[in-house]
Amino acid sequence: MAATERKRVLGVSSDVVRGINRRLAMNLIRTRQPLSRDGLARHSGLQRSTVSLIIEDLISENWVLEGPTERLPRGRHPTFLRLNDDRVILSADLHPSRIIAALQRIIAASEGKKIEGIGIALPGRYDVDTNRVVFTPNLKWPEFELIAPIAQATGYEVVMAPATNACVLAAAWFDNKDSVRDMVVITVSEGIGAGLFMNGQLVRGYRDMAGEFGHVPIDVNGPLCGCGSHGCWEVFASNAAALRYFAEARPDAPAASFPALLDLADAGDEQAMQALDKMAHFLARGMRVIVAGIAPQRIVVIGDLTRSWERFGPVLEAQVKGQVLRGGIAPQVAPAHEDGLARLRGTVALVLQRHFGSSMETPA
Repeated sequence: MAATERKRVLGVSSDVVRGINRRLAMNLIRTRQPLSRDGLARHSGLQRSTVSLIIEDLISENWVLEGPTERLPRGRHPTFLRLNDDRVILSADLHPSRIIAALQRIIAASEGKKIEGIGIALPGRYDVDTNRVVFTPNLKWPEFELIAPIAQATGYEVVMAPATNACVLAAAWFDNKDSVRDMVVITVSEGIGAGLFMNGQLVRGYRDMAGEFGHVPIDVNGPLCGCGSHGCWEVFASNAAALRYFAEARPDAPAASFPALLDLADAGDEQAMQALDKMAHFLARGMRVIVAGIAPQRIVVIGDLTRSWERFGPVLEAQVKGQVLRGGIAPQVAPAHEDGLARLRGTVALVLQRHFGSSMETPA
């Protein structure tokens, strides 16, 4: 290898390690603040000199502030570190008719704080080359531009991603305490989507279209899907599918909503329980495809159905274990009891990853 090439490779490797260590330090301060430099070195395993360089950078960039000192009977008095509360990220769960006005109200209320950017979770897909929303099968929106109007109206950088990607970023940034590197987040609502976090990185795919497992046909003779195909996974396993099963059994008194259907099942309604069981089995059927094709270590399920995990969990876990190939290990299947905040938490992670990256790797 030529000397110039060797220098270039070493420089790239050094930048990667530095970025990983910065993310590690930032997350430790966030979760354990107030934290001294010595405490940060102890928890991270990094050398004290490395920690000092990282902290000086974070302080100079106003991500971290130095707080009060700790009084000790002897020796130096360590200074505590904490995140800068005056740096904020605006979050928006997309409602196009009112989003700009709502963001402007939040901006006005954040006077005196430094807004880092605006993150948006999109219920569909957008063309990364034109920044136009192009695929919202359950909402039937036409193509339109969203990022530019919001950026122009607010004056801030706007980061947009599919809601599934926002959810998996939220799980990776905020809930991944055991540093799982291969994880799939499945969102179940009117449709089904999947966010992919593999090898410690968010998987976007060509033109940001990765993860549309809900539109993989599992029965070409099945009902028409919003995407235009027949028999997609989500027409059999979504909230809308369960409501359809119940309405077919009880056409004179269909359930008003999926939470209402859950309430009926909890009250012992036989047809409601059968509708949910059918949904659970189809949901598990699609998850088997994910297990065979991607082999994640963890599958996180988000949606109203997690309220009745005692009904859904055993079915999903049994089907997933049955799909594991020889030599493989069954992934953990877990619900995310997030009270509807996964998308909003993910929009915060969308902006943060611009500064710290999406990798959850540990330091070298």
